[in-house]
Amino acid sequence: MPSPHRYRTKCLHSSCCCIDEDVWSFVSGHQERGRRAGTENVAGIVGLGKAAELAQVHLADVAQEKKLRDRLEKGLLAIPATEINGDRKNRLPNTTNIGFKYIEGEAILFCLNQYGICASSGSACTSGSLEPSHVLRAMGLPYTILHGSIRFSLSRYTTEAEVDHVLEVMPGIVERLRALSPFNNDQAEWLQDREEAVVGKF
Repeated sequence: MPSPHRYRTKCLHSSCCCIDEDVWSFVSGHQERGRRAGTENVAGIVGLGKAAELAQVHLADVAQEKKLRDRLEKGLLAIPATEINGDRKNRLPNTTNIGFKYIEGEAILFCLNQYGICASSGSACTSGSLEPSHVLRAMGLPYTILHGSIRFSLSRYTTEAEVDHVLEVMPGIVERLRALSPFNNDQAEWLQDREEAVVGKF
């Protein structure tokens, strides 16, 4: 579990292993019975423990996060050629990944930033890349959705007013960007070639 997802410091992850489980190290080293390398980040571990403790206290907030997430999704899906990426049932309650067909995710983020809205087009691990998410590619999503996929993350601090603000500005952003986009014909020969190239990587 990445610690930033629980309101804690970055660069710290936790895992749970059974005592008799055969766990192999991804990074060579002798610590923890050969399972990892390096010295523990004690301060970060303490912080993650406290974050887990607070998560238990605020479990009741999860229902509100899901309610706001669903409200956000319902409003965004009213925009034509828009869809949810992934399973609608088996997923986190506070996160949604929405594909806006025919436009670039980076352009969407630029426009959202002008309205003071923060979102992402992928994980923090791939923030320096303009390539679409390898996870979404592995899911077999079409090229026109891959590049226009945006992840919205909510928390217990998110308000209805903030969700409504996103829903107010997104239709206009999508409309403007699609008016400028060349990716508006699913049957275009060049697009079919690109689809085959993307699928061929997997």
